[in-house]
Amino acid sequence: TMIAVAPASPKVGGGFFGEDDSSEFQMSVKTPPGSSLALTQARIERVVAVARSHPEVAYAYSTVSSTTGAVDEGSVYVRLVPIAEREKSQLDMAEIVRAEAVQIPGVEVSVATGFDAAKQIQLQLRGRDSEQLAEEADALLTRIREVPGTTDVGLSTRGRRPELAVDVDRDAALQRGVAVADIAFSLRPAFAGIDAGDWVDPDGETRDVTVRYAPEYRQDAEALQDLPLRVQGPGGPTTISLREVAVAREGLGPAVIQHLDGDPVVSVEANVAQGYDLNTVLASIDGVMAANPLPEGVQVNQGGEAEDQAEVFTSLLTALLSGILLMYLILVLQFNSFLDPLAILVSLPLSLIGVMLGLLIAGSTINIMSMIGVILLMGIVAKNAILLIDFAKELQGRGMSARDALIEAGGIRLRPILMTTFALVAGMIPIAIGSGEGALFRRPLGAAVIGGTITSTILTLIVVPTVYEIFDTMRARLSARLRGVAAPAHDAPTTGDGGAVVPA
Repeated sequence: TMIAVAPASPKVGGGFFGEDDSSEFQMSVKTPPGSSLALTQARIERVVAVARSHPEVAYAYSTVSSTTGAVDEGSVYVRLVPIAEREKSQLDMAEIVRAEAVQIPGVEVSVATGFDAAKQIQLQLRGRDSEQLAEEADALLTRIREVPGTTDVGLSTRGRRPELAVDVDRDAALQRGVAVADIAFSLRPAFAGIDAGDWVDPDGETRDVTVRYAPEYRQDAEALQDLPLRVQGPGGPTTISLREVAVAREGLGPAVIQHLDGDPVVSVEANVAQGYDLNTVLASIDGVMAANPLPEGVQVNQGGEAEDQAEVFTSLLTALLSGILLMYLILVLQFNSFLDPLAILVSLPLSLIGVMLGLLIAGSTINIMSMIGVILLMGIVAKNAILLIDFAKELQGRGMSARDALIEAGGIRLRPILMTTFALVAGMIPIAIGSGEGALFRRPLGAAVIGGTITSTILTLIVVPTVYEIFDTMRARLSARLRGVAAPAHDAPTTGDGGAVVPA
């Protein structure tokens, strides 16, 4: 089974969710850090115009600063006409609009076609040193962009941008009676401004008045050091300059600061390009990470769909193994044997051959829907083996040999086995070849069940009787050895438990 399944696995590929066409997608649009609301709105409107220019788009609208509150971010929702009214798929349209939108100057665009607007791949870098973390994230970003199958590659912090840092000389501040909170309290009005009341213009309109440093002072570290600080001294309030207790310097800092479990974190994010699957791209990224190990003090964790996929698939595999174990225990009670159920359970891995072939023919991947199909198969395919082995054991109890009983059971039970197989395949055909919105998402389920049912039915009629006869022969020889008599031949009559019938 593994020899038959292994070559098809890379061609089938895998991921969390399968391909779907819900006639909609969402675009995340970002302008350079620090952009004004007016500039962001103008750029997003150009992206909306690009989407509306295609006849496959029913409508599109945009929102600015709705998710994170940042004025340099926004999103565009695109609704497509129904599938029956267009020739291009949802993924094709998303790729076309993305390619046109990235041509707009000063715009960073990423597209989400799934259930979540977050990017599919997220490599979370964690460490105590923020500078080292930023440098490693930039280096990893460059390497991830070169991995085939990645698109919309970016940083969760949106890179680094110029900033003014104020380093407080705590000894000097203590001597002058200045607390760090006092310095911060003085810097905030200089940058964010302070409400100075209202002003009524000649037209009678009331306007809010905010006072803050002029732009040339807020952008010059040397000028900022002249900021006056009011200090309560022994002789009364006095005024000193910022340079007496701190040093202002220009540097680079993250546009967004994020933490995970108390540690600074920077995520390198990416989507999977059309024509690739998530597992293949993740395998390529793992190879890049292995060839370029991170320095000590920096750790990387998987996030996004990769993390969700590992969690959900672990739960599905646990449910699958638990179901097989319960099935085995029930069969042990039914057949009053620990060995006979093993011959029945041999039919389970035989279905995996058909699962892989079915997914390959349907152009689907190993995802959450196909995994549900595999769990469904485990209860279906064992039914054929149970019908066969149960009737063979009944015939053995009447005095027939194991081989003759299996041949007779195969002939008699063939009709109900084929009837149930054809009925199941017929019921799954609409799911496997269905059209319309949401049909692509369900297609892996139908393809997996149909392929697994067909191959397991064919192979069960050949493999299961063979395995059962081997087990029966081994059991008969062991029983004969324990009793001190020769083991019976294949055509010798046996009892229901596989022991030889000894004449009285």
